[in-house]
Amino acid sequence: MIPWKLIDTADVPGGGEPLRLMQRGKEFSIKLGANELMNSRLHGSEEALATLSCARIKAAPAPRLLIGGLGMGFTLRAALKVLGPQARVTVAELVPGVIAWARGPMAELSGASLADPRVDIHEGDVVKLIAAARGTYDAILLDVDNGPQGLTRQSNDALYDSSGLRTAFTALRRGGVLAVWSSHPDERFAPRLRKAGFAAEEINIRATGRGGGARHVIWIATRPA
Repeated sequence: MIPWKLIDTADVPGGGEPLRLMQRGKEFSIKLGANELMNSRLHGSEEALATLSCARIKAAPAPRLLIGGLGMGFTLRAALKVLGPQARVTVAELVPGVIAWARGPMAELSGASLADPRVDIHEGDVVKLIAAARGTYDAILLDVDNGPQGLTRQSNDALYDSSGLRTAFTALRRGGVLAVWSSHPDERFAPRLRKAGFAAEEINIRATGRGGGARHVIWIATRPA
């Protein structure tokens, strides 16, 4: 078996343990301590985060999307495949090293998506972009941390608590979609979305996007039109 090798490390703003980029053949893994945050073989649910969201805003003539978390680029790449030329996509990535990896050792995974003229890569916290928006976005896609319960940064919880969800509601246009990816279920999250004013749907999906493999969760929360 081909052994894993360490390609690089990246500091997370605010301190704490650094992220590690590992490679085994053509497979990549991003880890935090003993936890694997993402793996290039298991990207079906990240792609579904984009396709499920875009399907619900297809009537928008010039959709504006905000993606929280670049990761390995699978969500961005999937969104660009189904969006038209008038779309505009902002990707907020907090960790500069992750952006460098997407343009360097993992460039094959994201393809030409980072250079797409529809895309703006924002190095910074998606929380600030959401807080500054008022009826700005047709969709906000959050693949930040491992879901509604933060793993890499406790401050990520501010995206998913009641106040954070109300802020996201305000940032969306009427009929807009907040989509949240999670590696695990959270029975308290859908009721919290509804309390913030959203119509919420919970979708279970395989990590591979096909049968077999771990189950991930995507919440699709819609601001009423």
